[in-house]
This record gives sequence, structure tokens and C-alpha cells, in this order.
Amino acid sequence: MLFLLIASLVTFVISMAVMILASVISKKTITDREKNSPYECGFDPLGSARLPFSLRFFLIALIFLIFDVEITLLLPVPSILTITNMFSWLFTSVFFLFVLLLGLYYEWSQGALEWSK
Repeated sequence: MLFLLIASLVTFVISMAVMILASVISKKTITDREKNSPYECGFDPLGSARLPFSLRFFLIALIFLIFDVEITLLLPVPSILTITNMFSWLFTSVFFLFVLLLGLYYEWSQGALEWSK
């Protein structure tokens, strides 16, 4: 028990020393206000919230979300194939991918129409 207490204390002291050393050595200045402001989607946080934003940014974010969900839903399929009917999981997976690819095609075609305007 004493060894655990000493190890915890040494870990705490080392981590505090590294944090204090990093804050002393860092080159932060008070006048660097732009770097301290929050950055979200390239907008100025103090500006008007009614400004339109890039449709290309929106489409890329939407495609990222679609494929992120797709990977999450399709990841357990190979491990489930060993204990269930292979044909039903194959059909379900192919149908799911088909619906996602159809949505991706629709988004890209709508984006191409918007970009051409």
C-alpha cells in the first residue's frame, strides 16, 4: 500500500513539474487574441450569424457523417456472419450500401447543380 502511495505521489509531482515547465517556456502573449478565439467552421465568432456559408463545406460534412455512420453499422457484420444466415446478412449489407450510395449520388448531383449556378 505504501508503494502505491509513493508511486502516485511521484507521478503527480512529475506531471505537475512538466505542466509548470511547459507553461513557463511557452511563447504565449496576451496580445495574441486571434489565436485564443474559438474557431468553428471558419466563421468569425464575433461577426453576424446570418452570413451564408459554403455549400461545399456542408456537403463534405454531410458525406463524412454518412460514411461515419456506415462504418459504425457495417463493422460488426463480419463477426456476426459466423453465427447467422450468410445470405440474409449479405442481402441486408448490400441493400444498406446501395441506399447509402444512392444518397451519396443524390447529394453529389445536387451539389453539382448548386455549384454550377
